[in-house]
Amino acid sequence: MKNNPLFLVYTAQEAAELWGLAEPTVRQWIRRGKFRDDEVRKSAGTWLVTRDGMIRVAGEPKNEKAE
Repeated sequence: MKNNPLFLVYTAQEAAELWGLAEPTVRQWIRRGKFRDDEVRKSAGTWLVTRDGMIRVAGEPKNEKAE
């Protein structure tokens, strides 16, 4: 399932939990333009970020879920 593109996109909250960050930190990075246009978008009021974008900005996840 890890190769399914649906599971390679996270809400700001999910990304924060996986990377051991506070959600406001992820949202602040989005506002400051740390992500490229193809790594972030807003959907119905919720920020979405790609796994590749998070790895580029924050390194490997700290709290990776075993699947």
